[in-house]
Amino acid sequence: MTDKEKLYETLGELMFAVAMADGMIQDAEMKTMHQILDRHPWASTIRWSFDYERAKQSSVEENYQKAIAVCHRHGPAPEYHEFIDVMQKIAEANGTVAPEEAHLIQSFSHDLTERFRRDLERFL
Repeated sequence: MTDKEKLYETLGELMFAVAMADGMIQDAEMKTMHQILDRHPWASTIRWSFDYERAKQSSVEENYQKAIAVCHRHGPAPEYHEFIDVMQKIAEANGTVAPEEAHLIQSFSHDLTERFRRDLERFL
């Protein structure tokens, strides 16, 4: 598996986590996910990961921790902006963002920023 493939597998895990953050995956969230993936070059990898986590009935926390660990190992990447945008679109699919979804998205952004800031400080 390539680094890029692993990153987009991680996006599937994050999509699952944000969709499940409020306790269940809504039809509108699935519709939004399909719209995003219909034109995405990594759709099969992302969809496979999402479906795997759903079938496994993974917890939101387990998926989040697994995804953030991959991102930390990978290091800074321009794809993270896309990941946050996709997570936000899924969270907004029902017209409102649940507090649990907002917290997950904010945590992802904060955890990445803090980790990379600490890494950078070690080199300065």
